[in-house]
Amino acid sequence: MNASPATTARTTTPAAPTTGPSALSAFHTTATAARVLRQLRHDPRTIALLVLIPCLMLILLRYVFDASPRTFDDIGASLLGIFPLITMFLVTSIATLRERTSGTLERLLALPLGKADLIAGYALAFGALAIVQSALATGLAVWLLGLDVTGSPWLLLLVALLDALLGTALGLFVSAFAASEFQAVQFMPAVIFPQLLLCGLFTPRSDMHPVLETVSDVLPMSYAVDGMNQVLRHTDMTATFVRDVLIVAGCALLVLGVGAATLRRRTA
Repeated sequence: MNASPATTARTTTPAAPTTGPSALSAFHTTATAARVLRQLRHDPRTIALLVLIPCLMLILLRYVFDASPRTFDDIGASLLGIFPLITMFLVTSIATLRERTSGTLERLLALPLGKADLIAGYALAFGALAIVQSALATGLAVWLLGLDVTGSPWLLLLVALLDALLGTALGLFVSAFAASEFQAVQFMPAVIFPQLLLCGLFTPRSDMHPVLETVSDVLPMSYAVDGMNQVLRHTDMTATFVRDVLIVAGCALLVLGVGAATLRRRTA
């Protein structure tokens, strides 16, 4: 007996193409992070930018205010969080853009590798560098340059690390909209400079024009500076400090999620 056309159609219909894994894989994430770290190991200029430049800027700042150590105390803690954010933003945006334009990212996305694995791998690799960077800068500022903080230096390190991770997330995000390394650098005035001006570093946010104060309330760098100031002035962990840390961490996770959405299997 011959099979009916309907039966034939059912038996010859090709299976739907499988898609890459969507769940986060610890193996794929750590493999991606290891690959990024191996690449960075052969780029001494990037390592110097990440590790040495924030320390050199803090040393320069300390002796700019050599006659007024209190001024260094007032702004040094804030800059301890701002410098890692800026350097991680620059390095991450340029490094990720190179992967996009060279076709490496497209080849990786052709593998059974989820977007979440890629983003988490990049974040893990740069996060490891951020730990080194933040630890060196915090130790230098507190124990060698004499930054006077009322609270625990470990809380300063926590905020500095979260700021570096936020810079990493922002760099991953903006790399999707740049066609060259020069364009990636051009995003810095648009993404970083407004936050720098409105974060309360130069003047208290409450003294700004009401419109600017409202804008500053939605910028993550404002809460990074507030968190540093909380450690600078209070011996114990305050509720405001916890709020600031959670906001910075939440913004970093949110931007990482948006950055994952910008990944495409076609990078051209």
